[in-house]
Amino acid sequence: MKEQLLKKLSMLLALCWLVYLPVLAQDGKAVSGVVTSFEDGSPLPGVAVLIEGSNTGTVTDFNGEFSLNASPEDVLVISFVGFKSVKVPVKNQTDFNIILEEDLVALDEVVVVGYGTVKKSDLSGSVSSVKADDIAAFPALSATQTLQGRAAGVQISSNNGGQPGANFNVKIRGGTSINASSDPIVVVDGFVGAEMPPPEDIASVEVLKDASATAIYGSRGANGVIMVTTKKGKAGQIKIDINSSYTTQSPTKQLDLLDADEFTDYMSEFGAYTNLGGNTNWQEEIYRTGVISNNQLSVSGGSDNVTYYLSGTYFDQQGVVIGSDYKRYSLNANVNVNATDFLKIGMSVYGRKSENIGVRTQESSGGSGQAGVTSAALRFNPDLGIYDANGNYSTSRVGDEIDNPVAMATEYDRERVTDRFQSNAYMDFKLTEWLSFKTTLGLGSTNWRDGEYWPQTLIRGRNTGGLAGIEARKQSSTVSENYFTIDKEFGAHHLTWVSGYSYQKNVSEAWESSSQGFISDGGRFWALDQGSAPNFPTSGLTESVIKSFYSRVNYSLQNRYIVTFTGRYDGASNFAKNNKWAFFPSGAVAWDIKSESFMDDVNFMTQFKLRASYGLTGNQAIGPYQSLATLEPTYSIIAGQNALKVGGLANSDLTWETTSQMDIGLDIGILDGRVNFVMDYYEKETRDLLFQRQLPSYVGVQTQLQNIGRVSNKGFEFMVSTKNLVGELTWDTDFIISSNKNEVLELPDSVEFYGESPGHFLLDGTSQLLLEGQPVGVFYGYVYEGIYQTGDTFIPGSNFEQEAGGEKYADISGPDGVPDGQLTADDRKLIGNPHPDFIWSLNNTFGYKNFDLSLFIQGVHGNDMLNFTAMELQTMSGKSNASTYALDRWTPSDPNTDVPKASSARPYRVSSKYIYDASYVRLKNVTLGYTFPRSMLEKVFIRSLRVYVSGQNLLTMTDYPGLDPEVGYQNSGSGGDGNRNIGLDYASYPNVRAYTFGINLGL
Repeated sequence: MKEQLLKKLSMLLALCWLVYLPVLAQDGKAVSGVVTSFEDGSPLPGVAVLIEGSNTGTVTDFNGEFSLNASPEDVLVISFVGFKSVKVPVKNQTDFNIILEEDLVALDEVVVVGYGTVKKSDLSGSVSSVKADDIAAFPALSATQTLQGRAAGVQISSNNGGQPGANFNVKIRGGTSINASSDPIVVVDGFVGAEMPPPEDIASVEVLKDASATAIYGSRGANGVIMVTTKKGKAGQIKIDINSSYTTQSPTKQLDLLDADEFTDYMSEFGAYTNLGGNTNWQEEIYRTGVISNNQLSVSGGSDNVTYYLSGTYFDQQGVVIGSDYKRYSLNANVNVNATDFLKIGMSVYGRKSENIGVRTQESSGGSGQAGVTSAALRFNPDLGIYDANGNYSTSRVGDEIDNPVAMATEYDRERVTDRFQSNAYMDFKLTEWLSFKTTLGLGSTNWRDGEYWPQTLIRGRNTGGLAGIEARKQSSTVSENYFTIDKEFGAHHLTWVSGYSYQKNVSEAWESSSQGFISDGGRFWALDQGSAPNFPTSGLTESVIKSFYSRVNYSLQNRYIVTFTGRYDGASNFAKNNKWAFFPSGAVAWDIKSESFMDDVNFMTQFKLRASYGLTGNQAIGPYQSLATLEPTYSIIAGQNALKVGGLANSDLTWETTSQMDIGLDIGILDGRVNFVMDYYEKETRDLLFQRQLPSYVGVQTQLQNIGRVSNKGFEFMVSTKNLVGELTWDTDFIISSNKNEVLELPDSVEFYGESPGHFLLDGTSQLLLEGQPVGVFYGYVYEGIYQTGDTFIPGSNFEQEAGGEKYADISGPDGVPDGQLTADDRKLIGNPHPDFIWSLNNTFGYKNFDLSLFIQGVHGNDMLNFTAMELQTMSGKSNASTYALDRWTPSDPNTDVPKASSARPYRVSSKYIYDASYVRLKNVTLGYTFPRSMLEKVFIRSLRVYVSGQNLLTMTDYPGLDPEVGYQNSGSGGDGNRNIGLDYASYPNVRAYTFGINLGL
């Protein structure tokens, strides 16, 4: 939209020059040149070229070129709307290459919002914008990854370190739900629920945060909206752009474990133990140098009536853990046509094919034969080699029998292939100068297939004769948007009114099957019929529909007083018959104080705007049929006969979660726009939570989805952007800091215990809490007080140690709420909060002549992590290898330590011992680039050329002892796990440090 606005203004300006400023004949020589944009090197049509002190001049043509007569003593003044004017002495020069930079003060940026655009000066809601250069700053799996730290109030974290193909957890102003999804909706070029294209194809991203900005999307806007605008073609010459980079990666950290001799000494405390002859560093065995090759080719161009953009990207990642790889092939295309004076048509198409070869990590249970690659590398005997004396893969000799990590990385077979296609076509009718109608049709389809095979070279495969499984999903979406837009100015009044109807249908088909007992491993998961014991196949079909009527009115008086009203009436098939429809209104006001007459003398200030908004949004992000009674298969008491049982109870009252949000914001610009502040304070409250309520056991169904409970999020966002230096040496700074306080306000039973932990730990499932007055997912356990020494008073308790060198826990409470001299379950308390106090980022960009340098730092502070990996390595019960923590263990001959003794009777126990501060500061990205001068490139017919080197995750400052503080065990998926399972770490894929060399070539 910004380019279209500039184009219209430039054409208007060019017309004015041609009509009113004839080029006068003058004595002098002929001079000529071309005017281009500093941002992308594209030619600028309609630029005014004037001889200073006269009315003699011209304008650039369609290709940005100009010519006129001038004397050597003349000075050319080059000016263009939205760009900084420059003066160039003619002297003896006859050919000029002039580059114009954007004038951030003069140019009123256009921001993409729901169903339209708005000038930034007219914005009344809370919206953060991210530039294309920031999104494509380094090679990334997805654009979501590169958004981390770029927008205030947006928290993005990797679910599994640097795993190829891993998902990311995204929260905008905190989690609004508990059991329903809190993921924001993604809108790409108007397609609601679309997938983001690769970062190189994105022109801009806007994050809609407050109710005024998101309410236009109703039920899909409760968790925030990420608006993505892809790159479009521009009228002019054909542009060919090639972006290519090569990246090497390595793990950011390895854990310190016992070597073979230390392990032998440690295991000897549990009985006679003989070193098995090896000395293997299993982390070194599974890690390798990872590689990313990222290549994109795009072609764009067009005429006044037709513009196009076509791009293809190939992304190939070899992970740092052997056996993990990811490939992505994608195609992105946009065509826009001015069919007539009153009709515009266009289409965008995006397609992706990806292949993910995965390794087993973050397993839900790592018991016998089920350990993943990372956990096995930490647990496995260091005194064993990869192969035994018979040439077979070695298996562990202590604790659960598990495969060695090399065997798991190379023999276990996991492959997911995904095909994604989405297209969005539109017709835009200009009915009058102030009235238009736009209709769009979007089609999306995602097909994925996941195959898994456990060969007989692994324990689990050997016990089952080979175990194969395959599952597939086919998901399709149809979206139709139809809306009128009134955009009219009359005097000091400006009115924009959008009203329309939306329809979206989602269909999901699923099927899966498995088998075991294979003669040969050769067929993998493609030969289920060769198994001797096929398991029952399953299949399913779900459909859901959302229908909506919406309207938004933006009114501006004197470009000073701005009012916005939005309403959306949503109907969702997911809910009960009489509760499918709900209305979600919002309102916002803004006051441009700087435009008031009493601010005329405040010259240092360029912007001073106050914003306020309040509104309601809904959430229907649950599975279909949740309000209906369901049946599911079960075993029959009669052999050979199938049977069904009740799977879920009906709920005729099930309806929407509703989130109310208040936002107060302030936008300030000073020093000719060189310093800009954006501040927001918000309060959100979600009521009628879509909550899985636990039911009494006699009901026969464990839970029922009900509307009950409340959750709040309150926070503050602050962003400052500065242009510290301008001229030949430039220095820009962007600083963002956000805080959010999450709190459970109401629950059906005041408190709910739950716990997600590795199954082989045999914990009781009460390590996390939902508790009124506390954040979602706080940690619950015992308070660790060190170890007992000889002569101490031992506190009795079942399964608690009562001897010197044993672990010591606090006696906090008894059945009556006071310490009772016994250690029981009553002695547990809140021991940690996984939510950060604040997150922040700092980006500095420097430019000198043709060099550019950027440094991006990102931080998270105040969040706790429950580290199950540390629990496994530091319990010291002889079930696996241990960390070097065990070297300081208590012994009768060396009791002066705070590390407990080795004890085979010690169980895994959730306590404050394993709660760690997971705060960190990370040097996220450093990039140094050089852009070759155009004068040099023109000789070889190259439009632009930039080369760069960059590094990612070069330095992480943290006290967290795990592999990396940015992990999320059992935190993936679009449901409640992303809200409830926060701050858990077990057997995660390591994060990576990366070095990149890249080239950007324009032809």
